[in-house]
Amino acid sequence: MRTWFWTLILLVAAVALALVLRDHGGNVLIIAQPWRIELSLTLAAVLLLVGFVVLHWLLDCIGWLGGSPGRFRAWRGRRSQTRDIELLEGGWINILEGRYAQAEKDLSNLLSRTRSADRKVLAGLSAARALHLLGEYKRRDQVLRLAQEGAGQDTRLRQAVDTVTAEMYLDQGRADEALALLKPLQDASSRYFHSTRLLLRAHRQLGHDEQVYALTRVLLRRSAIDSAQGHGFIRDAVVKRFAQGDEGAVKHLWADLNADERLDPAIALAAADAQSRFGHAVESARILEAALGRSLDDALLRAYARCKPEQAAHRLARAEVWLKSNPDHPGLLAALGQLCLGAQLWGQGEHYLERSLVLRADTHVHALLGTLDDALGRPDLALEHWRKASLEAGVVVPEVGRLLPAADTRGDPRIDEARQGPLAGVPETRMPEAASAVYVDDGGPLGAPQPASPPAGPDAPTDTRAAAASPAEDYFDTAPIPGVDMSQTSDGGSRSLRKR
Repeated sequence: MRTWFWTLILLVAAVALALVLRDHGGNVLIIAQPWRIELSLTLAAVLLLVGFVVLHWLLDCIGWLGGSPGRFRAWRGRRSQTRDIELLEGGWINILEGRYAQAEKDLSNLLSRTRSADRKVLAGLSAARALHLLGEYKRRDQVLRLAQEGAGQDTRLRQAVDTVTAEMYLDQGRADEALALLKPLQDASSRYFHSTRLLLRAHRQLGHDEQVYALTRVLLRRSAIDSAQGHGFIRDAVVKRFAQGDEGAVKHLWADLNADERLDPAIALAAADAQSRFGHAVESARILEAALGRSLDDALLRAYARCKPEQAAHRLARAEVWLKSNPDHPGLLAALGQLCLGAQLWGQGEHYLERSLVLRADTHVHALLGTLDDALGRPDLALEHWRKASLEAGVVVPEVGRLLPAADTRGDPRIDEARQGPLAGVPETRMPEAASAVYVDDGGPLGAPQPASPPAGPDAPTDTRAAAASPAEDYFDTAPIPGVDMSQTSDGGSRSLRKR
């Protein structure tokens, strides 16, 4: 549109100039000895205009020729920049597509040929990322050193190199080295939260719970971290600090928590345990009651039920209030049963525990009932509950069909050698060491002389003949040896003697 507009203006100007010159028929005389040039006014004006255009064109040509070296250098720079950008884009596309080897090749090529400090650092960091994903950590560190050298004294580039290097170290588990790089970048007033998140990650790997708590608070206030993830970090840090801190530290930390955090089951449980450790049972109960008023968590209920006998009545009354609005809560019924046992209310405790078992099979409840039955003199019921507790805990004990007598080891030469000492010759009064479970006593002390067996004959008594015929039947091993023909063992031999 602009071209048509200027063309119209030139046409109008040409027509106007023609009309003006037609009405002025004067001449122009140019005298340059020995020449005398006379021109019409119209022709003189046209020649002057053409001369101006030609002169302007000639000057432009001279300027263009004079600026050719600069234009050539600029063209080469643009071509190099285009090639660098293509390599950088291609490298990152390969990284995103998972072709790390090709990405490293393109980016290393860019790192070696580019003259731009910014692109050199970008290429080095990108190539280091590809090598990191390939697991080639030695080459990655070499490329990172090149990127650090390319950054020079530029603060932004050096911070970029340190941030990327620290992130890779954290992926590798080198939290100490990452922390050394990130500490100079820490600034609570900064809006660059990525380094703060990396710093939080490093402290979490190193187990610095106090720093984790403080950094998570900063990130949550500025919405720089997911709320659920941040509260999880705070929960973990607070639980550990409650378990390790002294009374003053626990009190200060509890005061710093907000109302929602104090009612978190894990935090409330850790705080109650800490107060119990310091001997503040009433404060511990108050913390648990506040959390249980919000949610009847099983862990909190079990902790609430563990108390001294003098506190059981108060806690039992409070738990019965909760039972009115939650009559079928198995964890609450189990806690009530345990509190009744602590208050020596055996019948009511058994009632609550059995109601809990109807709603849910639980190892803890079976163990409580087993202990109660054992204390009340009901061993069969106690044994049954303990067995069920073992099954609920995943302990599977194979059934034992029968117990075989132990083998007689009095003739073992190794045992004879062991008895050569100050006790040699002293009759053995204890049962011999056997390879299996049960020893059958024959009625006399071991090592004592045995009476001679009467000869077996047709007139001898039946039990005497059996004892004389099979003296080896007193002791047996518990199980057959794999790969051995049992007909050739002592048991098989005794059976053959009996057949005779």
